[in-house]
Amino acid sequence: MIVATSLVSLALCCGLAWWQWDRFTSATGTFQNLGYVLQWPLFGLFPAFMFWRIKKLREREEQAAGQPEPPAPAPVRVPAPRPAAAPVEEDDELAAYNRYLRELNARDQQS
Repeated sequence: MIVATSLVSLALCCGLAWWQWDRFTSATGTFQNLGYVLQWPLFGLFPAFMFWRIKKLREREEQAAGQPEPPAPAPVRVPAPRPAAAPVEEDDELAAYNRYLRELNARDQQS
C-alpha cells in the first residue's frame, strides 16, 4: 500500500510537471511555469521520503527500547539569589524629565 501510494504520487506529479513544461514552452509560458516543472517531481517524491523517514524513526525507537536507560544527570545547583541593590537616586536632569512626563500625562487625562 505504501509503495503504491508513493508510485501514484510520483506518477501524478510527474504528469503535472510535464503539463507545466508544455505551458512553459508555449507562447504564453513564463518562468513561473518552469519553477513548477522543478517543484512537481519534488512533491511527488515527498510521500516516499516520509514513509522512509517514519520507518527509520521506528527502527531507532525499537533500538532505544532494547537498551537500558542512561543514568539520570546530577542535580544542578542553583546559586542563591543576590540581595537587592539599593535604589538608584535620581539626578536633577532625570527628575526634571520625570516631572515633565507627569505633566504631559496629567494634560492627556484632562482632555
